[in-house]
Amino acid sequence: MAPERPDVPHLNVEDLLDSPERTGAVISPDGSKVAFLAPWRDRLNVWIQDLDGEGDARCVTADSRRSVLRYHWTDDPRWLLYEQDADGDENYHLHRVDLDRSDTDAVDLTPFPGARVAGLDLPPARPGRAVLNLNHRDPAVFDLCELDVATGELTVLAQNSGGSSALVCASDGTMYGHGLTEDGDIELSRWDADSGTMRRVATFPGSDHPLHLHPFQLTPDGTGAWAGSYRDSEHSRVVRVDLENGEETEVDSHPGLDIDPRAAVFPTLPAPLILDRRTGDLIGVRYLGERAVIRPLTPHFADVLDHLRHLSDGDVAALSSDRDGQRWVVSFTHDRDPGVTHFYDHTTGDSRVLFRPYPRLDPAALAPMTPVTVPARDGLALPSYLTLPLGREPAGLPMVLQVHGGPWHRDSWGFDPTAQLLANRGYAVLQVNYRGSTGYGKSFLKAGIGQLAGAMHDDLVDAVGWAVEQGFADPARVAVFGGSYGGYAALVGISFTPGLFAAAVDFCGPSNLVTLLRNTPDLVKPYLTNNWHLYAGDPADPEQAADLWARSPLSKVADIRTPLLVVQGANDARVLRSESDQIVETLRGRGIDVEYMVKDDEGHAFVNPENNIDMYRTADRFLARHLQGGEPG
Repeated sequence: MAPERPDVPHLNVEDLLDSPERTGAVISPDGSKVAFLAPWRDRLNVWIQDLDGEGDARCVTADSRRSVLRYHWTDDPRWLLYEQDADGDENYHLHRVDLDRSDTDAVDLTPFPGARVAGLDLPPARPGRAVLNLNHRDPAVFDLCELDVATGELTVLAQNSGGSSALVCASDGTMYGHGLTEDGDIELSRWDADSGTMRRVATFPGSDHPLHLHPFQLTPDGTGAWAGSYRDSEHSRVVRVDLENGEETEVDSHPGLDIDPRAAVFPTLPAPLILDRRTGDLIGVRYLGERAVIRPLTPHFADVLDHLRHLSDGDVAALSSDRDGQRWVVSFTHDRDPGVTHFYDHTTGDSRVLFRPYPRLDPAALAPMTPVTVPARDGLALPSYLTLPLGREPAGLPMVLQVHGGPWHRDSWGFDPTAQLLANRGYAVLQVNYRGSTGYGKSFLKAGIGQLAGAMHDDLVDAVGWAVEQGFADPARVAVFGGSYGGYAALVGISFTPGLFAAAVDFCGPSNLVTLLRNTPDLVKPYLTNNWHLYAGDPADPEQAADLWARSPLSKVADIRTPLLVVQGANDARVLRSESDQIVETLRGRGIDVEYMVKDDEGHAFVNPENNIDMYRTADRFLARHLQGGEPG
């Protein structure tokens, strides 16, 4: 359906879901160049350009199979590092690019089949070295390794005995690890080289929050660590943990907001701790409410931040500076001007726009995302976002309830291509941070314990009721659309409350919580205690397994009568393809038509643009057929 107003253009799926022209810019340590991601052979690759505009940009990586999304400048201007997996299997390898030569291929520095790199760090105190966690020796555990970037020599600093989820190395060479105890508490330990074991430094209550001790960053002097803590606090705050005695000292906090939790789920998003590039000192902290908030911790960064905020009415997002903290590249979160990226020189005060990732998108053609609060039936306030179509009376609209994944994640203000596509088609789009979402305090999160397909689903039902009562939505034309946990929520919606939704789109959502948890990769299973096992259940316990089954859409598949589109990546390591296969096969066995799309070169989230475009074209047609009685305009 096309917009009613002729001055509101119809946006193609490609306009919103194709690769950006440029994105992900980071300034070089010397401030002379900028790296960014841009298409090469229809895949995002790393490009380099002189920051002062002299000479053309040149592509320095050459992956024609899968887009590169993570890259890192090193302290040596000759070398650039990037991480890449194979068709979405999440086994990221670390590759090195020689920026001085264009006639050499990238080198895989971790060429171990089935292994993955995690926790990559390029500490200022260890020039020429990369410190990383790598599970090349045993797939179930990550050893701490040091890599000589120039030679590629890999040294194992400490073998993980299995008690730590991650190991880190201080500037003096002392190694630390943090992991879960059998009771689910988080234990911070010091590596004892003589005994080859970890000795406990401090214990943190793991049941407080799955993200307790996130973020975690060693201080430059190696005597402490900055960490996110919920101890004796409703909201997370930054503390300094003394690595000798475990004592916590508050560094910074916000009276009503949590530390921005999103990078814990999506590591390509800006880190919550902002560090000085030269010294590694903490200069700022990101918090997140309706909008993002950055609190500066040094006078210099406060002055820089004040100037940056004048460049856009969006929220400061990715930040990078030269070693002196004078030349900056900054991108902004914005609902209608996505990712606009600026250069700012603090010495001269000069600034300019470097690029807009989607120059083909007119901000005036995009719909504002508005924060709203939805009341749950038990009185809990649910922070939400509403996107209404331009050029339409906001009354009696078809609506899509867009459910975020996790569930330990959250929706936030900014450009959402799914919401924009749906709004452009004339749908109201409601995104609800249901109980159990992160970023709203400890109590809000814990309200989700034991509530999968219970109060967490009731929150979504109440959100639909709220939109109908407000007059925005037509109750007969509401669909649910979600990925990962959001896909599970979509399946719960049509199985536990049949008749509520007119259509559903499930993107890589689990259909059976028992098989989901039993099939979790071995390297993840030891760390389920204070998240999935606490909030949902442990399938090793027969009583809890029965409850998990009772909360699974597959257990109520006989009640499903809603039109359903299922989308799955064949290489998904988190939600196996079997989760989608079993519900599709069961429904088809009952004679119910289910649209099913499987992409053989994707994992848990689609990366290749043609796959995203195909998925959203299909979803566009599917929703138009079932909510508007026709094809999209």
